[in-house]
Amino acid sequence: MARTVFARPVTPRARWRRRYLACLLVIDFITALVASITVATVVDKADAGFWDQRVLGGAVSAFALVVNVVVPLLWMTMLAAAGAYDRRALGRGTEELKRVARANVAMAASVSFLALGLKKDLSRTTVAAIIITLLVYTLVVRAAARVVLRRIRRVTHKASQKVMLVGRLSDALALHDVMTRNPGAGLHPIAIHLPQSPRPGERVVAPVPVYVGWDLVPLVRQLGADTIAVCGPASLESYELRRLAWQMEGTGLDLVVVPQVTDVTGPRIHVRPIEGLPLLNVEEPTISGFSLLAKMILDKAAALFGLVLLSPLLVGIALAIKLTDRGPVMFRQVRVGHQGQAFKVWKFRTMYTDAEQRLEALRERNESDGLLFKIKDDPRVTPIGRHLRALSLDELPQLVNVLMGQMSLVGPRPLPTEDDDYRGDVRRRLLVRPGITGLWQISGRSDLTWEDAVRLDLHYVDNWSLVYDFAILWRTVSVVLARRGAY
Repeated sequence: MARTVFARPVTPRARWRRRYLACLLVIDFITALVASITVATVVDKADAGFWDQRVLGGAVSAFALVVNVVVPLLWMTMLAAAGAYDRRALGRGTEELKRVARANVAMAASVSFLALGLKKDLSRTTVAAIIITLLVYTLVVRAAARVVLRRIRRVTHKASQKVMLVGRLSDALALHDVMTRNPGAGLHPIAIHLPQSPRPGERVVAPVPVYVGWDLVPLVRQLGADTIAVCGPASLESYELRRLAWQMEGTGLDLVVVPQVTDVTGPRIHVRPIEGLPLLNVEEPTISGFSLLAKMILDKAAALFGLVLLSPLLVGIALAIKLTDRGPVMFRQVRVGHQGQAFKVWKFRTMYTDAEQRLEALRERNESDGLLFKIKDDPRVTPIGRHLRALSLDELPQLVNVLMGQMSLVGPRPLPTEDDDYRGDVRRRLLVRPGITGLWQISGRSDLTWEDAVRLDLHYVDNWSLVYDFAILWRTVSVVLARRGAY
């Protein structure tokens, strides 16, 4: 009996990933080499207990061998063992960086075991320096590579997975909106496949071609897609989903199943298999406990340090406001904060003193929806206020609110509304302290609709963590410098 052999095709996805992986391998080797040479040059001159200077074969010293070969190769081995080259982690933000950090821990353990096994008395200072330098250099380079990759995806849609959406039209369109809203994630929907034909007279309107009744695997190959995304468990019967997975074996295609539980990520989700049935455990959001205490301590320490460090800038902004426009330097307004408690937020004044009196006359020009009032070219904003808003410098005095415990560095933005305006799901925003920056601010700021802003704020409330806060703070810098959505 002839045996069927499935040839794994070289899809466009595989080609771009292989090129990206090859670049990472070269970059990681060069990074490890530079880190090793840096430590050998700066640290080991003062503490020459790590490198062996004896000559091997009269030509190549052990020093050069360790610096130029052993350390880079050992580091790349640790990265591979930690899954830093796994295609499922490439370009996936914090997941990729976590694997680099795990490789660094493994590197430290490996050096310690080698020293113990070879009975070498290694310099602790130099070992610590090489471990820390490897971590810092690699994290910076990997973060830069990810920025370049996401930029390519946003501009050209290349280096992305081409996705066929399978499921009910409403579910497929919802997933299409999520994917197209964040092209940097590398998922580019190209078509929709409906499991059942539309009802007679039902109109099907979609931004991509819609197919019905085709065999999925041949259709995906014909369209040049490399990923099938099943939109919710209700889209296919369990046996149909299992059969689809069997059909995809050996084809090089990826299968993604989108659960009905949305906007829940990170450590709150755990898969628990029982008798072949994968159960998705969703834990309650952590909005209290030790993590919250650590967040408060870090907030206050960072706010105090920031106020001291930025005091010359704050004084300069205050003088500029005072010299260019009559009126107070600061603007204080009542905002709704944690658990509905009202407080006065500190901001540099960016509008003329009669801004509140002119508000009613501008109501019809409001370009926002929901509880917000926004106009791109608001005539009430002073000339210097436009520059302050563009770089979000007017928000810096809110470090005082953070120091007083009324706000946090990261969280939903406090809005100038009454407590009674927060009804239904929107009220969940008040479960955490409002922040100077947040997921809303790094995802579009004033360009977002009220619905999107609320969705992002609730996502933060349900999934917040200290790591998430650091990631938002990091992204805030690039968003502010790019002046995206600020007016």
